[in-house]
Amino acid sequence: MADIKYYDVILKPVVTEKSMAGMGDKKYTFLVHPDATKTQVKDAVERMFEGAKVASVNTMNLDGKKKRRGMVVGRTAKTKKAIVQLTADSKDIEIFTGL
Repeated sequence: MADIKYYDVILKPVVTEKSMAGMGDKKYTFLVHPDATKTQVKDAVERMFEGAKVASVNTMNLDGKKKRRGMVVGRTAKTKKAIVQLTADSKDIEIFTGL
């Protein structure tokens, strides 16, 4: 397993209708490094976003989609998503405000 620093764990936020609906319950969705563990995701969120306290982390591995171009068949890259549940007394994550 590679040595992953906390700033390499979170790649980008997921902005979809379903993830925006979860923000009311303090659930935030991120694309994370494929080798990151739940404890690394928790540590990264608490260090990168001031005042955020993580209650739980759910992760899911997503396989790449099959893509074709003529006779050539290939796959897109595998990804990993993490849904982070914050505690009731923690501050909201600022990057999602105003969306």
